[in-house]
Amino acid sequence: METPSSSPRKPDISGLVAAISRNKDDDTLAQYLEAHRWGVLADYLHSSSIPHGHILISQGSTDRTLYFLESGSLKVHVGDGAGQIQLAILGAGSVVGEGCLFSHKARNATVQAYNDCKVWSLDPAGFAALSKQYPTVALALSMALGAIMATRMLDLSRRIAIT
Repeated sequence: METPSSSPRKPDISGLVAAISRNKDDDTLAQYLEAHRWGVLADYLHSSSIPHGHILISQGSTDRTLYFLESGSLKVHVGDGAGQIQLAILGAGSVVGEGCLFSHKARNATVQAYNDCKVWSLDPAGFAALSKQYPTVALALSMALGAIMATRMLDLSRRIAIT
């Protein structure tokens, strides 16, 4: 088992890990990523409090950040000048932004805080650093995200919501 490098102050991701373990959706990380991996991942994650209505991901943007939702809910929707179509409401323990972390393509949906949220983010530089220091953890995370994308692709109502 790999252990994270020593750091002066390790981020407390216990709330996130608990939310993931409580999430019973088909596309939950708990099904695909072993709990002991989170101790390593903690050093690469950054937390943010997101107020209701804040746009976390904008449709069309090229940002590649991955987000893990500890608390609150996120609304996923697509829109054009004529209006918006809601695709999903994601609850605590969900992950979002997985498609663009790997694809380098523009985001295909907007993700907005449905209520106040706490999220943890992993940006591409953090993922690259994780890959160099802990390749087996990076591979396990990649495989888990791939499984989540495949699960979401099978659900026609959420197919377009791989952000």
